[in-house]
Amino acid sequence: MTRTTSGDFGRRLRDLRLRAGLSQERLAHRAGVSVRALTDMERGHTPGPQRRTVQALARALELDADEAGRLEAVAASGRSRTRADAAPATGPAAGPLPLPRDAGDFTARGAALAVLEALADGADCAHPPVVVVAGAPGLGKTAFAVRAAHHLASRFPDGQFSLDLRAMDTEPIRPDDALARLLAALGIAERSLPQGLEDRAGLFHTLTANRRPLLVLDNATDEEQIRPLLPSSGLTIVTSRNSLTGLEAVHRIDLPLLRREESVEFLTRIVGAERVAREAQAARDLADACGHLPLALRITGQRLAARPQESLAKLAALLTREGRRLDLLRAGDLAVRAAFALSYWRLDPASRLLLRRCALAAGPDVSPETAALLADIPPRDARLRLEELCDQGLLHPDPAAERYRFHDLLRLFASEQTTVEDDEATRTAALDRTAHWMLARATTAALHFDAEQHDTPTGDPDPATAPTGRDQARAWLEAERNQWLASLHHAHTTGQYRQVIDTAEAMHWFSDRTQHWQEWADIFQHAADAARALGSPREEATHLNYLAWAHNICVHNPQAALQAADAALSTARACDDQLQTGWALKYGADALHHLGRMDEAITRLREAADCHRENTSPQSRAALLSTLNTLGEILRRRGHAGEAIEHHLNSLELCRQGHPGIAPQLLAIYQALARRHLGNDYAELDRWLEAETPLRQALATFEELDIPAWIGPVQLELGRVLRHLDRPEEAHTVLTAALRTLTTHHHPLRSEAAAELRTTRPHPPLTPTL
Repeated sequence: MTRTTSGDFGRRLRDLRLRAGLSQERLAHRAGVSVRALTDMERGHTPGPQRRTVQALARALELDADEAGRLEAVAASGRSRTRADAAPATGPAAGPLPLPRDAGDFTARGAALAVLEALADGADCAHPPVVVVAGAPGLGKTAFAVRAAHHLASRFPDGQFSLDLRAMDTEPIRPDDALARLLAALGIAERSLPQGLEDRAGLFHTLTANRRPLLVLDNATDEEQIRPLLPSSGLTIVTSRNSLTGLEAVHRIDLPLLRREESVEFLTRIVGAERVAREAQAARDLADACGHLPLALRITGQRLAARPQESLAKLAALLTREGRRLDLLRAGDLAVRAAFALSYWRLDPASRLLLRRCALAAGPDVSPETAALLADIPPRDARLRLEELCDQGLLHPDPAAERYRFHDLLRLFASEQTTVEDDEATRTAALDRTAHWMLARATTAALHFDAEQHDTPTGDPDPATAPTGRDQARAWLEAERNQWLASLHHAHTTGQYRQVIDTAEAMHWFSDRTQHWQEWADIFQHAADAARALGSPREEATHLNYLAWAHNICVHNPQAALQAADAALSTARACDDQLQTGWALKYGADALHHLGRMDEAITRLREAADCHRENTSPQSRAALLSTLNTLGEILRRRGHAGEAIEHHLNSLELCRQGHPGIAPQLLAIYQALARRHLGNDYAELDRWLEAETPLRQALATFEELDIPAWIGPVQLELGRVLRHLDRPEEAHTVLTAALRTLTTHHHPLRSEAAAELRTTRPHPPLTPTL
């Protein structure tokens, strides 16, 4: 029988890799091992890797069962030989553990260094500080720990030591082997080393009790690995991709992403000040493309430093292409993709699935509901795994809500993995499942705001967790806005037209309360297109009218509004829909008003009013109220405030009469709108005292119903009236509230409110006379 040599496994692995046409980096990425570990295997330094590592390599190399079995046999032989030849106690080779070289271009982190400095100065023997620096791959945890150790070295006369615990290797250093290294560094001869973990830990604690060392434990795996290594005195800095939340009585330092100016400063130190100054904007663009992640910035800077003739603008332009960004973020043995892959492939299959499916979510963050739907796992399982992914630095929790966010580059990596590991049919099924659920909940939540809805909405896909009441419904619709909008787009793209129309129709009344959302134009455009695709002209006319409203009110594009209203008018007349004909005339008049074509607007509004008077349905009565209010408004703007008052008083009288079939709340809204317009009519005629009461009544209704799109303008109008009534203190208070409301909701009147506020100053307080 031929005896194998130490290089058998390494040579076999290298031959298989070359046959597959893979670089070391690519194979390491596929197998979830570090490039260094793979290099050690191929060089024969690791003749017998663990079985799970061999299995991962076999899968990455796409070996058949026979080849995989032969590779495992060679590895098993290496493992047996290693056990037979190993020294009985030492584990890894012992020797000095000096601090790594401090990088001269280290940038920022001043606040974190100050925290460490304060801990070092305040350290006492009874409570030696342990500092955990945990976080995502690429944040510069090791560089920070090394800089801190060099900076604080003079405070620790009994030595400074650094030990890489190799968490990302296939075989991280065991605690007993790490203690062997530490004890050797403290002067314990190999022959004097205790055999067991407990005895080694006891000796280490005894030796450090009378000393003041500084210890850097870099790249830690978990709490079990770390606990025996904590000395009895001095300062210990632990770095890890895992949060190590189980460690007791430790100080934690969170390293955030660099700020933009810090990122540019980092690039400057690597590339040179003159070069960055010549292309200052390109340097800022590079910092943004790197997501202000120190590893990405390091790679970008070193690539540029190695290519002194390459412009920063060229690389910045290349990095704008998301499909190439991770390919370009590589310099020598440094690669952002490889750093992420090490963490990714250490996850169990279910967590890997969840992470990459989260990349399919819309918007900057993802909820547990969306994550569970995309991964097709129970919500409770999703919640637990999302928290674990945060602990491992792969996601970031929202500080206030149960939502989770990727770093931009990690999202790109996860998206790549989705494309590689999930076929198109699987991805489409995940999006279909999520869209169906999201739109069902969005529809039910929006119906809470339907003024004509008298019963509690039904149809939620999970009634046990469904929002109850308007506050919860609005909170859900706002929090998941990106996701249900993406779901609506997906449903439209994949031909789920009925669900698109039903969702948009349910949103109709909710849109009145969120008029600052520009997305309403897209929503109603999708619905109009869906209705046309289904051959439903009445629904098409309805949603074209909603679209005209959105262009008028939300997007402030009257030309597009007029086009949508004209299309609605043509479609409504073709199918003899009198209600939508009247609305189309009214929305067209709104657009003409904004375009300054006032006479045409008045003509259309009179025609719309006649159209609604001929129709006795409750919906037409409501439409007539809206039309009269708008007609009066435009007449006032044309200088006919007296006639405007007649129309608005007529509208108020119709509201007082009541109409069976029109919800009381809807009548209250139209009554408040009529009062608002009436107040402005009186103001136009300088009848300021008469203007105050209807404006206050309108404001009270809008505040009670929580409609900020109308609250802000009425506050502005009331503030102006109070100023003319020479009540500057009240005016200033109301105008301040108006500016805040209008600014929050991006209303175009905010500049007008600011100007009005500048002209309104409260009277100075009277000085008492002695």
